Amino acid sequence: MLSFGTLAFAAPWLLVLLAGLPLLYWLLRVTPPNPRSVSFPALRLLLDLSAREETPARTPLWLLILRLVLAALVILALARPLLNPAADLPGGGPLLLVVDDGWAAARDWPARQQGMERLLAQADRQGRSVAILTTAQAANGDAPALRGPMAVGDARALAQSLRPSPWATDRAAATKALDAFRPDGSPYIAYLSDGIAASGNDTATAGLIARLRQFGAMSVLADGAERPALLLRPPQDDGTGLVVTVERSQADLPQPALLRALGEDGRLLGSFDIVLAAGELRRQVKLDLPTELRNQLSSLRLEGQETAGAVVLLDERWRRRPVGLVSGNAAGETPLLSDLYYLDKALSPFAEVRRGDIGKLLDRDLAVLILADVGNLSEAESARLDAWMQQGGVLLRFAGPRLAQNADRLVPVFLRAGDRALGGALSWEEPARLAPFAEDSPFAGLPVPDDVTVKRQVLAEPSVDLAGRTWARLADGTPLVTGERKGRGALVLVHTSAGPEWSNLALSGLYVDMLRRLVALSAGVAGGEQVGTLPPRQMLDGFGHLTPPPATAFPIAAKALAAAPAGGLPGPAHPPGFYGTADARQVLNLSPAVPALTAIDPLLAGLPRTLYAGGGERDLMPTLLTLALILGLIDLLAGLWLRGLLRPPSSLRRAAPLALLLLGVSLALPVPPADAQPSVRPASTPDEKAVQAANANWLAYVRTGDNLVDNTSRAGLEGLARALDERTAIEVAGAMPLDLETDELAFYTLIYWPLTDGQTSLSDPVREKLNRYMRQGGMVLVDTRAGNGGNGAGPGGPALEALLKGLDIPPLAPVGPEHVLTRAFYLLNDFPGRYAGGELWAEAQEDQMNDGVSGIIIGANDWASAWAVDEGGRPLNAMASGSERQREMAIRTGINFVMYAMTGNYKADQVHVPAILERLGQ
Repeated sequence: MLSFGTLAFAAPWLLVLLAGLPLLYWLLRVTPPNPRSVSFPALRLLLDLSAREETPARTPLWLLILRLVLAALVILALARPLLNPAADLPGGGPLLLVVDDGWAAARDWPARQQGMERLLAQADRQGRSVAILTTAQAANGDAPALRGPMAVGDARALAQSLRPSPWATDRAAATKALDAFRPDGSPYIAYLSDGIAASGNDTATAGLIARLRQFGAMSVLADGAERPALLLRPPQDDGTGLVVTVERSQADLPQPALLRALGEDGRLLGSFDIVLAAGELRRQVKLDLPTELRNQLSSLRLEGQETAGAVVLLDERWRRRPVGLVSGNAAGETPLLSDLYYLDKALSPFAEVRRGDIGKLLDRDLAVLILADVGNLSEAESARLDAWMQQGGVLLRFAGPRLAQNADRLVPVFLRAGDRALGGALSWEEPARLAPFAEDSPFAGLPVPDDVTVKRQVLAEPSVDLAGRTWARLADGTPLVTGERKGRGALVLVHTSAGPEWSNLALSGLYVDMLRRLVALSAGVAGGEQVGTLPPRQMLDGFGHLTPPPATAFPIAAKALAAAPAGGLPGPAHPPGFYGTADARQVLNLSPAVPALTAIDPLLAGLPRTLYAGGGERDLMPTLLTLALILGLIDLLAGLWLRGLLRPPSSLRRAAPLALLLLGVSLALPVPPADAQPSVRPASTPDEKAVQAANANWLAYVRTGDNLVDNTSRAGLEGLARALDERTAIEVAGAMPLDLETDELAFYTLIYWPLTDGQTSLSDPVREKLNRYMRQGGMVLVDTRAGNGGNGAGPGGPALEALLKGLDIPPLAPVGPEHVLTRAFYLLNDFPGRYAGGELWAEAQEDQMNDGVSGIIIGANDWASAWAVDEGGRPLNAMASGSERQREMAIRTGINFVMYAMTGNYKADQVHVPAILERLGQ
């Protein structure tokens, strides 16, 4: 390889052909173009004919230069020029690529393939063979095996065919596979790491790295601290909702993440923002979803993490749990008067309610069994219920006349015979209210309504352990709910009736919340006896996508699935995914089998490291060949023109060489950036501008005279228009500059006004124009661009007050969480731009004459800079916080601004409240 600073040639011997360019020049010069055929008329017509054109005897100089440049480009391209070439690989033996292809490698798999391609290109230039070792088991269950050494072409095909697996790596088996590696010469080892170790004391990984070091020079390709591996743990039910834990392998930097809750059909049911602070390896997030949406959940996914570890599949264990109802009333149940009626209504939103006798209900999988005023149980029933609770079931008993008189041993505390009622020897002067729940109670955190009272209860006998088994009390300290753990399950007694006969608890929302907490105590249906085998139905691939089961996936025993991740699950024979039938699916997730994430960095100490995103080497061969092709087409057209086969009008013949030259130059020049291309053709007259504005929707901005600010405003509104076109039904033509003195404002729904230091006070005509515009429903978005410095007792400051003096602006107030702007299209909590944290000010009382649109909105977050993009849609300005998530929220803010300006208080109508509450999880 021949190097000239940052430029090198992989095949420099081809540059010798450049010495043949003088010979080519001579051949082209002495060889005239093909003669041009001319129809020859009769001789008498040629007597006075004077020739105006002659066929040249030699190739024209401009065409000669064109062909020499074309030949030079081809020679340079064949010499494989490289810009910023990488150094030669150390050693003289084969290149050994050790590739982690487990679940964690999928998050940046294209970057890994590019890294492999760069290494293979270097090996190809040096004429070295290549061996490849992957560290995860193959799909057919084979242990990692060394492949090669082989030619670079075969290694390139193999590297392109590699795909990440949806299970963990087996580095111990990969170390054993290295016994077959006997290189000729000193090899070079490149380890493409997934960045995680099995644990803090990972002997398998340490053994693999030590074995690789023994072969020779070694380097590591890995992700930086800004791209750690993320793992999503299965959710846990705390009684009020699902709680999900997100883990990462490195905690050097803050890490934002977005958790998406998806339904069976892929529909988005909810999204949750997560931010792991610097030094924080894991964080929990609560899924505040309505019960109806929770029961539709099929999967949870971390956006931007295309791995099987960033996906958790959900089955019935995370949905409605089966609850059995048994009544002690042998005469039947009357609606509105029976205990089971109120239990059914309270449980139906979040549980599957079944009715029957105790034996038949326990014959099926059951999470909770509720006995409403069932008195003495038989010994057989008590024994069966006790065994069922040990496996995870919850037995919930409600008091009543029968239980008060015939209590058996299957209660958490000893009961006194009879009940305590108003008007008896132990009566209250008035019905008793509930005391606040203790911190260690399953009901902790639930608010206690003042209007919930109890007028009759069964009393517990005093005992040493009574206080520890009391989960809820009345205001006088007597137990209302007692319970005790039974193995994996629980035995619970409510000391009043399940209906309104003894208490109005059943008529309150607290009743539903308490039942929800008690149902969450159960182990679901997983605690029941599992039998048979479950066939694979849908599997997760390495990228976390659901696919049909491969031929290598086998049915799994139901008991083995219930015990997962024990027994080596998941793996090639049993990949993560859905097992069972369409009516009864169970999931096998990857994350329970993954230990706590640990960075591999300490085990790689002392080894040179390269980022997957690194490597500035660029092959110029495609670019040069493209230019050569363009010049070849120009040469073809020129040859046809010289032979007379292309006959342009005589007025254009003399300009043809210049036109061809300009065409070549224009093709070679880069496309100017978006800010160099005006989006709107300047109107020559105010009338023409008015016609432009009337024929389409435009986002207008006030021209300040500061070129930098005006260009940012234009690029920002064009970026916002692009987002509106992609995400909404609004079609925006682009950004329109406005001169407040001369332009009509009535054509524009929203006017963006950035403030600069050089702006002067408004003239009286401009004030009248702006007042008329705001009264007629227009909206002016004033952006002081001061960032957090814009906060204070009021919007802007003295400079802004002086500028807006004379405008008919009503009293302003900060935009609160109930303002329509927070839900005009997206649900927002704040309104960030390039800066975040500044307050947004709008009219304190929205004028109903203009559909509630505030005529003026004032902020300081520099929104246009956050929206600004170039022609390719790439952001032009960095966020002040460095967070691209903030840019996304700024775009959503802009969309809400436009939607609010166009639809007003439409989203304040009561018809939208259910949908908004559903989105908010309330």
